[in-house]
Amino acid sequence: MSVIAARPAGEVRIRVLHLLVLTIIWMSVEATISLAAAWRAHSPALVAFGGDSAIELLSAAAVFWRFHTVNVGAHKERLAARIAGSLLFALAAYVAVVSASALLGHREAKPSPVGVALLLAAAVIMPLLARQKRRLSAMTASAALRADAAESALCGYMSWIALAGLVVNARWRIAWADPVAALCLIPLILREGWEALTGKPCECC
Repeated sequence: MSVIAARPAGEVRIRVLHLLVLTIIWMSVEATISLAAAWRAHSPALVAFGGDSAIELLSAAAVFWRFHTVNVGAHKERLAARIAGSLLFALAAYVAVVSASALLGHREAKPSPVGVALLLAAAVIMPLLARQKRRLSAMTASAALRADAAESALCGYMSWIALAGLVVNARWRIAWADPVAALCLIPLILREGWEALTGKPCECC
């Protein structure tokens, strides 16, 4: 997650701030709609995706703060990353419990057309945001922005996994496909949490 960012100047810095504002707006929409849809459909996959989106929203806000503020202590940035990492581990545990409950038949996941539409949008938007962030991170030598780009790319991967579970449930009424998709998301959430705690973002995304 966020590590110390080089401070760009002029037009490039403005482009970074605009991109981060777009990210914050989209992540707010993504988290709100997915969590609301998860509550209505009892969908573990949407819980996982929406919870991760909410935490990524905090991360994007932290990177925005880093570029917008002249003097930000490195220890404060590391503390924010550790908090986000801890929240991701808590989210993974919660998703595991909710998914297990659904698989055991305590609360069956229902089809969610709203969730499917949101995940389709995320599958298109997040890779585009990630590509722009990678380009600007190279121009600014910003490790924080590079880490945020990796998170955006990961969110795109997660949207496809969650989408698969929701589509199978909606098309063939196979309710267990939703919690299985949620369980598949847990390793990605844990990896993201570990990277936040250690400050070592993956370079493969």
